[in-house]
Amino acid sequence: MTCVLYPGSFDPIHNGHVEMVETAASLFDHVVVGTLMNPSKGGGLFSLEERMSLLDECFEHLPNVRTTMFDGLVVTLAQEERADFIIKGLRAVSDFESELQMAQTNLAISGVHTLFLPTASRRSFLASGLIREVARLGGNVEDMVPEPVYRRLKEKLPS
Repeated sequence: MTCVLYPGSFDPIHNGHVEMVETAASLFDHVVVGTLMNPSKGGGLFSLEERMSLLDECFEHLPNVRTTMFDGLVVTLAQEERADFIIKGLRAVSDFESELQMAQTNLAISGVHTLFLPTASRRSFLASGLIREVARLGGNVEDMVPEPVYRRLKEKLPS
């Protein structure tokens, strides 16, 4: 039984993230989606508890997906979850450089390998930070995020 960990801040989760999890769920026996507060990305729009709730709602249709929240090192969570691999999505070549450095660091400190999965080109532009900015400024992000996220964005950021 192969278990993979898909870590991220998911603030908010968008359709590119959903695609990654659905792909992973079709390839591996178990997928753990771990959300964390990422201090390098500034203050979050959604609390960790809100993100967990949204992740649970977005992945309830996938019986082999489980969600969790954590702080600390991704590799610590990977070891606690007995994940065979960490998976990361690549939207563009520019993602590869930073993700490769992180994957090599994670391997060096824990022995856990990272697998890269490319996103579909129609979703390669999606980024949570851009979605937050567009939503805060009253733009329409309905086609970029799952319905539960869109609903919560409208509640949190009334136009």
